Amino acid sequence: MSKTYKIKCFDKISACGLKQLDDAYTFTENFSEADAALVRSSSLHETEAENSLLAVARAGAGVNNIPLEKFSDRGIVVFNTPGANANGVKELVIAALLLSSRDIVAGIHWTETLEGDIPKAVEKGKKAFAGKEIAGKKLGVIGLGAIGVLVANSAISLGMTVYGYDVNLSIEHALALQNSVITVKSLDEIFSECDYITVHVPLLESTKYLFNAETFAKMKDGVNILNFSRDLLVNDEDMRGALASGKVHRYVTDFPNERIHGVPGVIAVPHLGASTSESEDNCAVMAVKELKEYLETGSIRNSVNFPTLDAGRLTGGYRLAVLHKNVPNMIGQLAAVLGKNQINIVNMANRSKGDRAYTVVDTEADPSSVVSSLSKIENVYKVRAVSYTHLTLPT
Repeated sequence: MSKTYKIKCFDKISACGLKQLDDAYTFTENFSEADAALVRSSSLHETEAENSLLAVARAGAGVNNIPLEKFSDRGIVVFNTPGANANGVKELVIAALLLSSRDIVAGIHWTETLEGDIPKAVEKGKKAFAGKEIAGKKLGVIGLGAIGVLVANSAISLGMTVYGYDVNLSIEHALALQNSVITVKSLDEIFSECDYITVHVPLLESTKYLFNAETFAKMKDGVNILNFSRDLLVNDEDMRGALASGKVHRYVTDFPNERIHGVPGVIAVPHLGASTSESEDNCAVMAVKELKEYLETGSIRNSVNFPTLDAGRLTGGYRLAVLHKNVPNMIGQLAAVLGKNQINIVNMANRSKGDRAYTVVDTEADPSSVVSSLSKIENVYKVRAVSYTHLTLPT
């Protein structure tokens, strides 16, 4: 059975990603007819998704611009691209370490104002922009994911003593971390010990305003804070107070806003963390591959709202993909409908993630006739039949 998928691009997506799509894919400007969507920075919170929409892939890590709860309840799988832009962000964080330690920005601005004998003026005035070296200083890295690990390892190579904190440190990232990184079990140890602190965690209720008056009070006087993760991790009003008192020496952020604009001690970068051609290419390729794999085989990888499940390539027969709530007896109900319709189950896989789950069922007979019945089961979000064996999977 042949199928052509319609893809809506909400932003300019790198060509090297789009070229992963073959003749089975077409592009549409009409979101209401799209089977899947690719997005970077556009907000989808005001969009209305049709029942035909199967998935959205964000070419980037954060998904604050996507209405996760609404899409989840509609059975729309949301993907992101963790790690694809990690090196680009890491390099900017290393630059931020130097910008916070040496008064480079102010020095450059001052130099631009000079007239007359500029070399003489430079030698006379440069002492006003003296700074400190980062070698031998302590860096705290909060969040040891793809970006945090790269930052920690790079800082070690620059001669810093690095402390790392992550309550959910994965085996993959733990193995990638250099042995000399000191992993700690509490944020308070980061706050009390470190001269520089950089944060690389998602914005959750538990992390909102992680940096505030209370946590600033636990830090060294003259600490430097780097935020290339999410703006609301920092309470801007409390940061203004900490800068005014000298508790914080410099705050380097990738998220300029009116509350910190022009505040002495703030270095605001215009959201350049992933703004490299390499990062954009990597994110686009990963996002497209995730969409293709899900649409063509039902496999889910790097979804933020549904569990990971490798369904494998469908080489014969048929496949059902069922997104549902993680509640008791769901598998029994699905099997009962298939049995009643004389559809034999060849293989079945089920995974859960919080209160949501995903079940993939391979069958001998075409299950298209029972999709409607399965969709009517309470707590089922979306059901679709997959049997598109002619498509080429990304490698």
